[in-house]
Amino acid sequence: MSTVNPPPLWQPDPQRIAQAQITKFQAWAAEHHGAPAEGGYAALHRWSVEELDTFWKAVAEWFDVRFATPWTRVLGDRSMPGAQWFPGATLNYAEHALRAAADRADEPALLHVDETHEPRPVTWSELRRQVGSLAAELRALGVRPGDRVSGYLPNIPQAVVALLATAAVGAVWTSCAPDFGARGVLDRFQQVEPVVLFAVDGYRYGGKEHDRRGIVAELRRELPSLRAVVHVPLLGTDAPEGALNWADLTAADTDPVFEQVPFEHPLWVLYSSGTTGLPKAIVQSQGGILVEHLKQLGLHCDLGPRDRFFWYTSTGWMMWNFLVSGLLTGTTIVLYDGSPGYPDTAAQWRVAERTGTTLFGTSAAYVMACRKAGVHPSRDFDLSRVQCVATTGSPLPPDGFRWLHDEVRHDLWIASVSGGTDVCSCFAGAVPTLPVHVGELQAPCLGTDLQSWDPSGAPLVDEVGELVVTNPMPSMPIHFWNDPDGSRYRDSYFTMYPGVWRHGDWITLTSRGSVIIHGRSDSTLNRQGVRMGSADIYEAVERLPEIKESLVIGVEQPDGGYWMPLFVHLAPGAVLDDALLERIKRTIREQLSPRHVPDEVIEVPGIPHTLTGKRIEVPVKRLLQGTPLEKAVNPGSVDNLDLLRFYEDLARKRA
Repeated sequence: MSTVNPPPLWQPDPQRIAQAQITKFQAWAAEHHGAPAEGGYAALHRWSVEELDTFWKAVAEWFDVRFATPWTRVLGDRSMPGAQWFPGATLNYAEHALRAAADRADEPALLHVDETHEPRPVTWSELRRQVGSLAAELRALGVRPGDRVSGYLPNIPQAVVALLATAAVGAVWTSCAPDFGARGVLDRFQQVEPVVLFAVDGYRYGGKEHDRRGIVAELRRELPSLRAVVHVPLLGTDAPEGALNWADLTAADTDPVFEQVPFEHPLWVLYSSGTTGLPKAIVQSQGGILVEHLKQLGLHCDLGPRDRFFWYTSTGWMMWNFLVSGLLTGTTIVLYDGSPGYPDTAAQWRVAERTGTTLFGTSAAYVMACRKAGVHPSRDFDLSRVQCVATTGSPLPPDGFRWLHDEVRHDLWIASVSGGTDVCSCFAGAVPTLPVHVGELQAPCLGTDLQSWDPSGAPLVDEVGELVVTNPMPSMPIHFWNDPDGSRYRDSYFTMYPGVWRHGDWITLTSRGSVIIHGRSDSTLNRQGVRMGSADIYEAVERLPEIKESLVIGVEQPDGGYWMPLFVHLAPGAVLDDALLERIKRTIREQLSPRHVPDEVIEVPGIPHTLTGKRIEVPVKRLLQGTPLEKAVNPGSVDNLDLLRFYEDLARKRA
């Protein structure tokens, strides 16, 4: 890869650099904590990873984190996994998320937008009141610190209120979007055994109403741990028998009581699927998320009380949790509940215009879809308040950078960011004081010792390697649920390089300090930022009697697209006709997620396996990306090498 310095696509002007929170933080940290006053972001980043304890102490002070009891030291143990952050400290995430209510009571905390695209505000005082009322009702239902509370909810204000009330009580939040089918939800919620379920009667998407009452009834039957179900009547139906009404639980004028919990106390459970078994139930802490998100949103995203923060997401994706954390910086957050492309492809730009969004986050796939559809955002919408467009879910291709630059604004800050559900944050991405180069993320994030390693663990520059993080981050999982000896957690990140986090992405760190992400180095399916394990697809599809076995692959395309074919080996006598094709797609759509319906279903003569009987996914992905057979797989590890030639031929034909 060339190390020549191309001209940047965008360069922040001196005024923007001077006004950025990260500039002010660096000057303050230099005065109070020995950070370098000169050398800009590169010097600050180097200090943040070399003086990890001092850096995180500075973050907590700068953002005035309220510790109810003080910490004894910043890092009690820095080994990974198992780093101990701020031992002795107690605090509450929800208390920090609602702090702006004290001096901005009548300003909007939330702007809720549905497919009419008309924003409806919820003020800081009203948000705080509803959280106080619901937290008191949760306590009355017997919910205690550590209990799990679940949401089967779209991206609506009720979901934010339920999360914050859960955190206020010290309980543990977990959510799925209502486009998930019953099996997908139960694979997640059954692991954590929630005591309360908040559930909508249905949702609106693409101009249609989708009734979910049948699925909610199934969830109630299959979750014996539930002590209460709260009915959120989005479609206006009556509460089913035995369910509580949302309006009744949020009617009181009650000040919230914030349970002061240890820094490492669980805040929420997120789910990320491996290639086998149930989705990983990832547990992150109240304190770890609090300080990580303050750093990420307050310094990297440069958000504050004058901003409006919109990220297109659902409650089944970590970006929703990240969006809610915008409240920590006093920012108004925009909750869009609807299709990203309804009534037309420009829908998200219209939402950004009507809400006065200053930071607009979306997927790389949406940007490329707008480019393909001939959308002209700046011509058709007033986007004068939009300072930054951020993208994640997959790497933003060079054409996406150029399109945003040409079609939104020439002085637009474009922040392609990359992280993971696993840390509910970014490893690399937005820095308001650095230039933007086409196809690149601006820099590794503060406090994150991001490196590219070769298979032996040697660092690489200007070469593709494994994305690793060599020091702990506060938002790394405290554990996985139902992983008592920690083996699944260790196996997920720490087997390739013991004691070092290996994430599963291909990455290049350039000699000028920027970052290029090349996609997944494992076989997890990553569709629009929502990850699902191939095992979920197999379980659903192979229930159909006509399917003997299947193989699903997600392939990042050179143009930024994502091709997800499903290969099926049919049972004797079965035919892949239109009827079977439709049943396969309907099964995945209804049981798992509409996002993970394959782009193509292709009949194959057989599915290749390792000698131990495991389906071969990563080598097939490499073949489909054009890697020669002899380089894609070790022939001695395959049960039938001839089967792989089919995929090699397919790649040749597609090319």
